Amino acid sequence: MKHFKSIFLFLCMTHFFCANAQDNAAIKEFNFGRNADKKSGTVINKAIAYTKAIGYGFDLQSDKNVTFDEKSISAKSPFYFSVNLPEGNYSVEVVFGGSNSGITTVKAESRRLMLREIKTAAKETKTVRFVVNVRTAKFDINNTITLKSAEIKGLNWDEKLTLEFLGTSIVQSIKVSPISKITTIYMAGDSTVMEHDLEPWASWPQFFQNYLTTDVVIANYACSGLTLRSFESGYRLEKILYLMEPGDYLFIEFGHNDEKATGDGKGASGVYTALLKDIIVKTLNKGGSPILITPIQRRYFNPNGTLKPTHGEFPDAMRKVAQEMQVPLIDATKMTTSLYQSWGNQLSKKAFVHYSENTFPGQISALADNTHFNSFGANEVARCIVQNIKNAGLDLAKHIKPTVPHYIFKNPSKPSDWTVPMSARIGIDKPDGE
Repeated sequence: MKHFKSIFLFLCMTHFFCANAQDNAAIKEFNFGRNADKKSGTVINKAIAYTKAIGYGFDLQSDKNVTFDEKSISAKSPFYFSVNLPEGNYSVEVVFGGSNSGITTVKAESRRLMLREIKTAAKETKTVRFVVNVRTAKFDINNTITLKSAEIKGLNWDEKLTLEFLGTSIVQSIKVSPISKITTIYMAGDSTVMEHDLEPWASWPQFFQNYLTTDVVIANYACSGLTLRSFESGYRLEKILYLMEPGDYLFIEFGHNDEKATGDGKGASGVYTALLKDIIVKTLNKGGSPILITPIQRRYFNPNGTLKPTHGEFPDAMRKVAQEMQVPLIDATKMTTSLYQSWGNQLSKKAFVHYSENTFPGQISALADNTHFNSFGANEVARCIVQNIKNAGLDLAKHIKPTVPHYIFKNPSKPSDWTVPMSARIGIDKPDGE
């Protein structure tokens, strides 16, 4: 009996320490410039390349892009700054401004848009804060998520926080503070939901955080090529449930890959429906709030200018589950159908990965993908999701920034309205899944 009590105590303590490792993380503050303030934190007055041993520094060989001014750094090319951190949620406070004017965009990890084009006049200072989730594949004492090779090479699953600064950046300091408790929105899905590491690929959750207040954070576990079944079998759902606290949310968007399965029980009313119900029950049992999202539409136009449905019975199956189990549903299938038809056949291409040959290094053939968005298209879908949450009166609406303007689905933005700089890292290989 003592032996079993010892094992039980060990497992409980292991869970406690794993769950609270981030709580014990120290505040990390970095002050930049040749004569940076030395009152607190670490002074960085020269380009230091990131290493795990040092624990911070300019990453991905971008130190050469940075110029050191008296009490700030500036750059006209993208640069990355990384900090070694345990898994958890963090508040990041950035002080912008210097002797010259600047416009700075900040992305975190795998291109999550955190701050869009922060403008500072000459000698003006602005302090802006955002929140970010840092994660690894490990959880409890023995288990780990099954990552794909592209994820292992990316910035989302390593043991550090990476910030990307774009535009005409001017930065005085960065302060990173651990958050012990915050409402978390977990994401479950496929390539239309995952955080794409490389341009020009993008998904709406990469822009969703930018529309939310700093009392809620997104933790995205989606990956290309996944179905509901493979999401579970790869331990992604298990880790979400391991971390989930009462009051957290789980967004569930599947269908693109589930609909390709063949054989008995593989239709929308079979395994797909059963697994949806299972994930809803498990989320509710943890005190979480599941929100179903029907699959975004593919860009396939009929000759008469209407959009051709490609998801078969899967959107209806999800709608039926939401009704039966009385959980919220966001109908992204209908929203994106309206969105693409409002743009029309030609203009809608500019929301997707449609680029002529030689647009990007090493790209000898044209890219013509009618499933995956570029940054402009992904941001428009994020705005649709935000407006739907407000229209439906979901409890989550309290976490949307009050400054977010009303979005009219049949009057979307134009590609020329999108001025956010493209990230520095490019990849022309298509994600798994269609």
